[in-house]
Amino acid sequence: MLRYQWEDAVRFWHSKKDEELSSGQKVRRLQLFEITHRKKDGSPMTPEAAEIMEKLKDKKAEYEAIASNDSSIHLEDIDNQIITEVLGPERYGRVRFQGSFVNPTQYFRSSS
Repeated sequence: MLRYQWEDAVRFWHSKKDEELSSGQKVRRLQLFEITHRKKDGSPMTPEAAEIMEKLKDKKAEYEAIASNDSSIHLEDIDNQIITEVLGPERYGRVRFQGSFVNPTQYFRSSS
């Protein structure tokens, strides 16, 4: 592979296009956590991952109940809030589950 082809491939892998499923749906951050923390058989990779998934699921149910009464709340914002509450705040200059080339300004500007 030539250098310019590699650079194009890396840019594509870290772009929003790469976040889409084959059906054309965007993969949200909670879905990405589920996908990346399960074994091929569908079970959680570790007991800690299972515990975090359970907390994420509980928080999501809580927020979806609130969102059903308030149409101004977006699912993307809910996912971000849930992840922050369960896993803690983002590290400086990084966004969880988005790779090393995505910074908070790039990611969160798109959802606001």
